[in-house]
Amino acid sequence: MTVQKQLETIELFSELTAKERNSVSRLMTNVTIKAGRDLMVEGTAGREFLIILDGEATVRRSGRIVARVGAGDFLGELAVIAGVPRTATVTADTEMSVSVLNRREFSALLDDQPKLARKVLVGAVKRLHSLEPSMVK
Repeated sequence: MTVQKQLETIELFSELTAKERNSVSRLMTNVTIKAGRDLMVEGTAGREFLIILDGEATVRRSGRIVARVGAGDFLGELAVIAGVPRTATVTADTEMSVSVLNRREFSALLDDQPKLARKVLVGAVKRLHSLEPSMVK
């Protein structure tokens, strides 16, 4: 599946047109991650959003396994929007191929395209609501 097609399935980008998703996908870079490497570390500054293209990883909070992720999953959406600290540590269980979106480049795109920024905001609220429905009223 192409990165642009995967963006269609991610709530954060669900309101975007195909042209807008293409603008986002052009900013993404494919990277290979070796098994055993941390993709992100809980409590550290977040600067990237990742879509997993291939491979598997384990997600830990406070040292406890909370999830396993693989192809089609995504991580770090709050970091790319708000630069908030990572809420979990994610470690590659296998060699992985990921597509990375840098926060600085994404912010520049949102500044250039205010309509896109509004749509991403709506997608972010939907995502937060799906994660913590009791918090969004």
